[in-house]
Amino acid sequence: MEALLLLIAFTAIFGVLVLPALRRRRERQEFERAVAQADAETRSGPPGISLSKGEEQPAASAGLVPVDQLDVRLPGPDDALVHALEEARGSQDWRPAGQLLALTDDSEQRWQRVQSLAGAAAMELAEWRASGSATGEGQRDAGWLRRWRAEEPRDPGGAQVYAQFLVWQAMADPSAAEYRIILEEARAVCAEAAELAPEDPVPHITELVIARGLDYPREEFGAVWQRVTERDKAHMGAHLAALPYWSEKWHGSRTEAEGFARTAAGSAEAGSLLPALPLFAVYDHLPDMQYSPGMYQGAVVSDAIEAARFALHNVRPDHPMEPHVRHLLLCFLVRAERYPEAAEQVRAVDGYVGAIPWVDGENPAAEYATYRAIAIARR
Repeated sequence: MEALLLLIAFTAIFGVLVLPALRRRRERQEFERAVAQADAETRSGPPGISLSKGEEQPAASAGLVPVDQLDVRLPGPDDALVHALEEARGSQDWRPAGQLLALTDDSEQRWQRVQSLAGAAAMELAEWRASGSATGEGQRDAGWLRRWRAEEPRDPGGAQVYAQFLVWQAMADPSAAEYRIILEEARAVCAEAAELAPEDPVPHITELVIARGLDYPREEFGAVWQRVTERDKAHMGAHLAALPYWSEKWHGSRTEAEGFARTAAGSAEAGSLLPALPLFAVYDHLPDMQYSPGMYQGAVVSDAIEAARFALHNVRPDHPMEPHVRHLLLCFLVRAERYPEAAEQVRAVDGYVGAIPWVDGENPAAEYATYRAIAIARR
C-alpha cells in the first residue's frame, strides 16, 4: 500500500512539476535553434528584402540596419526629435527640445516625444554614472534637463519631460529605498505641468504610470483617468499607460485588463489604433518561457493579432503610435510562425527599437534583431 502511495505521489509530482519544466525547456531549445538557423541564413544571404521606402534594392545594398546602429530611444522615425536629442546629448543644449515640444500640437506625438526625451535623459545619466565620469566641462549627465528646468521653470514642456524622467528613474529600480520618494516628486511635477498647460493630457498620462507605483486606489486612479479622457478620450498612449494598472501584475486581473482593452477597442472611432489594444493586454499576461507556436495560433491570440492588423490598415496616416503596434505585432507574428506578415512589420520599423516588447529585455537591440532575423530568413 505504501509503495502504491509513493508511486501515486511520484506520478503527481512528475506531472505537475517535471513535465511542464521539460516542456518549457524543449520549447526554449526549439526557439533558440530557430534563432540560430535564421541568423545563419540571414548572414549567408537570404532572398533579398529592401527596407527602402522608395525604389527596390537588393538586400546586399539596402540591407538591414546593423544592430549597433539600432535606435533604442525611438519606436519609429522622427527626424526633428532625433535632431533635438543629438543637440541635447552633444552640446547639452535643451533649447531645440524645448522649441520642438512648443511646436508639437498633436497630443499623441507630444506624449511620444516627452517619453523619448525623458528616456534619453535617463539613459544618459545612467551611462554617465556607470562610467564613473568625474564632474567636468562637457560632461554628459543629462545636465541639459536640469538647466531646462532652472532656466525656464514655467515651460510646460520642461515640466512634462522632467516628470517622466523621474518616473523612469524610479521604475528602473522599484526595490530602491527612494522609489516612492522619487514617484512622489514626479507626482508633484505632474501637478505643476498640468497647471502650466491645463488642456494638455500628457501630465495626467504620466500620472497614470505613477498611480501604479504609488498604489492608487481605484477611485483615485479613476479620477486621473477621467482627467485624461476629458482632454483626449481616444489617446492611444494614454490607454497603453493605463492598461498595466488593470493587469494581474499590478492592481487588477487578466479579466479586468482584457475587459478594459476590449471596451476601448469596441468604442474606437475610425482611424484609431485602439482596436490593437487587446494585443497589448495579451502580451501583459503571457506566461513565462512560453514559445510554443500553438499558443500563438490559438483563437485568443489570433483574434488580437487580426484586430491589430485591422487597426494598422485603417489608421490615419502618420499616426505617432503606429510603430508601437508594429513592434509588438512583429513579435507575435514571429511566434505564430507567420513570417511573411512579420517581415512586413520589419520593413516598416527597422532601425528603431524603442518599444514594447524589446525594451522589456536587457538588450532591446539584440532582442529585436533576433526576431528580425527569423522573420526575414523564413518569410
